[in-house]
Amino acid sequence: MKKTTQFAITGLAAGVALAALSTTAQAQERWTMTTTWPDNLALIEIDRHWADLVNKLAGDELEINFRAGGTLMPGTEVFDATETGSIEAAGDWPGYWAGRSPAFSPLATTTSLFNGVDYLNWIQQWGGFDLYQEVYGNYNMVYLPYGITNNESGFMGRTPIESLADLDGKRIRLSGRDQGRVLEELGGSQVTLAGGEVYQAIERGVIDAGEFSTPGVDYEAGFAEVAEYWATPGWHQSASVFGVMINKDAWDALSEETQDKLKIAAEATMAWSLSWSERGSTEGTIKFQEAGVEINQFSEEDLARIQDITNEVIVRGACEDPMHAKVYHSMVSYMEHYANWRDITAPFNMSRTIDNLPSLEEIEACL
Repeated sequence: MKKTTQFAITGLAAGVALAALSTTAQAQERWTMTTTWPDNLALIEIDRHWADLVNKLAGDELEINFRAGGTLMPGTEVFDATETGSIEAAGDWPGYWAGRSPAFSPLATTTSLFNGVDYLNWIQQWGGFDLYQEVYGNYNMVYLPYGITNNESGFMGRTPIESLADLDGKRIRLSGRDQGRVLEELGGSQVTLAGGEVYQAIERGVIDAGEFSTPGVDYEAGFAEVAEYWATPGWHQSASVFGVMINKDAWDALSEETQDKLKIAAEATMAWSLSWSERGSTEGTIKFQEAGVEINQFSEEDLARIQDITNEVIVRGACEDPMHAKVYHSMVSYMEHYANWRDITAPFNMSRTIDNLPSLEEIEACL
């Protein structure tokens, strides 16, 4: 009798264990994730870093099958695919969707406003994260910002640009609605091209100059082979944010614990991306110089003029769209609030000290 009881208990325990394993296996979600970046653009490393980290932190609950941009669909289609649930997630740069809502533009980058630390502060402590959820939430998505790069290279091409006057009449590859408006005020023309097309456009003279990303990314994209001149700093994108769009239904299917792990992975990737980018920018700059590319820097007077035009463009855009106004109102409020500490710590402060901000009162009037 004792042996029979022992066998029964052992069998029961084995059955419970098997059931538990079966339940765990059934509970694991499997996601397909892609990105806007093909394998030959270094920015894909930010997306890959997050996906790999999620698989390490939440592998028992979620497995992400990450595919490079262009392998499942064109990069322009990942927004719709994530919104409808054709795929569960996609890495992006929010500015690509500014045609759907102007609010996507400042969520991606600013002209002559935020630097990388400002985006980090604003997202994590000054309400920025909630605004990403509000804007992407209108399209059935949750958004986790997980990448920040500091200001972009600037304009590279075969025509020297030594001052703002040299932009007059020039065709410049430039991303972003607000960036294009500032360029137009300076007499230039914005040309919209995919990142992978910039190299050939410079080589063939289709554009006078182009920009894509940071010096490290631009060097890896081969710009040193076709560009002779480089105009810096990259005022058009004083910093950039990248992240992952997640279908809302797929997100809701996860446990709260798993959702927290995805957020933790995003915060860790964000910190990693900023230092990864700055290291790459340093090494890329050295390589451009070694390749003989001539670097010209805009003067303080030129940058002051850009700031004046930028402020006007921000207010104009705010009055065209309430959500656009809401995002910029939050950003400018952060800059004013943080200045109480930031400015008295110069030159050891982390953020950008600026005394010529867009008018908060004029933006408020647009809300």
